[in-house]
Amino acid sequence: MSTRLPTTDRAARVALSRIAEPGNTSVHRAVQAHGAVDALTRFVNGAMSATGVVGGHYSWSRLAEDLRGSDLLGARVVVPSDADWPAGLNDLTVPPLCLWVRGEIDLAAASARSVAVVGARSATAYGTHVATDLAVGMCERGFAVVSGAAFGIDAAAHRGALAVDGLTVAVLAGGIDRLYPASHAQLLGTIADEGAVISEQPLGVAPIGSRFLKRNRIIAALTNGTVVVEASLRSGSLNTAGHATSLGRPVAAVPGPVTSMQSAGCHALLREIDSQVQLVSDADELAEHVGRIGYDLAEPKRGERRATDDLDPEDRLLYEALPLRAHRQIPDLARSVGLTEMAVRAGLGRLELCGAAERDLLDGWRKTGTTSTRRQSTRGSVGEAGR
Repeated sequence: MSTRLPTTDRAARVALSRIAEPGNTSVHRAVQAHGAVDALTRFVNGAMSATGVVGGHYSWSRLAEDLRGSDLLGARVVVPSDADWPAGLNDLTVPPLCLWVRGEIDLAAASARSVAVVGARSATAYGTHVATDLAVGMCERGFAVVSGAAFGIDAAAHRGALAVDGLTVAVLAGGIDRLYPASHAQLLGTIADEGAVISEQPLGVAPIGSRFLKRNRIIAALTNGTVVVEASLRSGSLNTAGHATSLGRPVAAVPGPVTSMQSAGCHALLREIDSQVQLVSDADELAEHVGRIGYDLAEPKRGERRATDDLDPEDRLLYEALPLRAHRQIPDLARSVGLTEMAVRAGLGRLELCGAAERDLLDGWRKTGTTSTRRQSTRGSVGEAGR
């Protein structure tokens, strides 16, 4: 009796993910050459074989159980022909056969403006703070935040996005019914309600080491770019950054203390010869690096502006000669800076107007300091400009 086989692309892709590990190059090539239905038929009937593909593992009952389990979980299977299939996944050498998705958002729309925020599991308080701030800032700028739901930086990124009602997507290394880590079950449940929890692995599959590395390529391909917040020299987040680089996606890294091994991987990324990795310190800089050219521009960073910044050379020389606590008379100042008394009087008048100097009728002149708050407040806008 012949084996019953699926007749739709979606069901065939689900079945193929059971007879071979997702990401199998031979399966990908077979699907490209013959389509998913015909490729599955050839593998199951023995007309075609490949390393890592076991046609005998196929069963109609297993396929039916997978599809029924997806429905019971409130999930769906997304395939490349679907409207909400993220186009960036097609840039992978071996894209997923399908995605198992918990969450109602449109994945294609979410990934069109998105950023991957990844980093160390054993994150420091500094790294957690930065990851949260980056996620909040990027969501406020209309980006979806994608990460892997791991401890440390990943969790901080997801929580930051959720805190401002932003979109966030968690990509798992195992089945979407095998929430990992288990202590993040509540977090992942919230992500599924507000965003999406996805995986290329079928239901029930356990997350193991090699699957985390495969998962990382999906995180990189889903997004417009990747930022590594903290990473040791052997961190898996560097693997995600490598996938992003190979796909031509921008990569950024957050610097940390030079004494912290948790930032050593970030520093290594920034120091690589011909590195295209950008140093970023906030969401403005990250959005400019991974966002739309000419649109997501960061404001130039400047130090605090002071009333004395625009002084001409003579007035600056006079200002520097003024004491902060004591007072000096005009003749003394004239001798000190090499100007006439008339020039000193004019210069002091200009300094007083911009709030940089103040006069005592008996004692003379000095810089405006914190002791002159009352006098500044009486000068209105001029006093404000001198603070």
